[in-house]
Amino acid sequence: MPGLNPPISHYTDAVRFGNLLFLSGLAPLDAKGRLVGGSDPAKQTLKIFRNMKRILDAAGVGFGDVLKVTVYLTHIADRPKINPVRQAFFGKSRPASTLVEVSNLVIPGMRVEIEAVVGLPD
Repeated sequence: MPGLNPPISHYTDAVRFGNLLFLSGLAPLDAKGRLVGGSDPAKQTLKIFRNMKRILDAAGVGFGDVLKVTVYLTHIADRPKINPVRQAFFGKSRPASTLVEVSNLVIPGMRVEIEAVVGLPD
């Protein structure tokens, strides 16, 4: 997808199944695959949601259509740091959510990765 990093493995950014759109885990990477935000989890989350917005826009939907997110953090204590960024993008919308602490993510320095399930209009 234009503006997103190329996949680093054998996957696609999103897959549609019926009225659902499944977004692969999004990383805080620029279009050339470089980590954005240094070691700041809030800045990394901001980049992830900007990347997510590109996919949602291409599908003709918005953050209010996101049904579920799964957030992977390398430090669970970062949750309060990323929440304001999340709230800025989702506004009053509150998708179902799962938060998981993991030991590592695929790109060295990544502290957060987010995947989502989106409802598409008929």
